[in-house]
Amino acid sequence: MGKRDDLIAQYADDLRNKCGMEPDMDLLRKVTIGCGPAIYNADASTVAATQPDELETVKNNFLIKKLALSDGPELMGAINKAIDTYGRSERNKHRAVIYYMLTRHFGKESIYG
Repeated sequence: MGKRDDLIAQYADDLRNKCGMEPDMDLLRKVTIGCGPAIYNADASTVAATQPDELETVKNNFLIKKLALSDGPELMGAINKAIDTYGRSERNKHRAVIYYMLTRHFGKESIYG
């Protein structure tokens, strides 16, 4: 297995054990690939849930640009729900896991066709 496969396995483990959901591995793989090289960078691969600027970046760059959602209070609500599901006390909230949960939340799996 390559580095990306190792990371996808780690993300799947987080979804099962920290978020209490069984991942759709095909979708998780596509979301992870969609994150690009950020998954290999220690800082960029995680979401700093306590930093408002970081949450705005997730909203603008992922929810609005990637998933083509309209801006509104429900976007930040969904981000906070995903962070709560992951666990606010969880230090490393992997970007691919958060993006996966948001993709499922908004029913936008077709974006990764």
